[in-house]
Amino acid sequence: MVNDVQEILLSEEKIALKIKELGKAISEEYAGKELLVVGVLKGSVIFVSDLVRNISIPCEMDFMSVSSYGVSSESSGVVRILKDLDNSIEGKDVIIAEDIIDSGITLEYLVDFLKGRNAKSIEIVTLLSKPARRKVDIDVKYVGFEVPDEFLVGYGLDYANKYRNLPFVGILKRSVYEK
Repeated sequence: MVNDVQEILLSEEKIALKIKELGKAISEEYAGKELLVVGVLKGSVIFVSDLVRNISIPCEMDFMSVSSYGVSSESSGVVRILKDLDNSIEGKDVIIAEDIIDSGITLEYLVDFLKGRNAKSIEIVTLLSKPARRKVDIDVKYVGFEVPDEFLVGYGLDYANKYRNLPFVGILKRSVYEK
């Protein structure tokens, strides 16, 4: 797997430090509030797990599965909810946690979808932001790293459901996905 990576963009240590910073900022801002962290499956699982371990205040966790990619590496623009939340978000401060924000289309849809459920607030945290690919203007409160427009894998990011378990974020060699 590592042989398929052209370059390590973010080391395991650098990611851990950034998540600690994000957890601290969220803990300070949401102290005394009813916080719910919503992970977007599958990519965010590793990030959400590490993030909530770095949040020092009580919080709940839930997950949604949303798709606009299908089997392609490009967004189709058609968003589908594959798994909805298990519990109500009414009156809660919700933070949607994403592994990466690319076009923003899926996340924009998700925020609009959840706004009708009477949450006290809805904000976004992402480990990675790829602004060069953005197609919609989306307000992201917490950003770990801005990354270049490359095909990234590792730390939850995949290609064909592989590479998610790499402990770092790396650039996938073109020869792997342009076969």
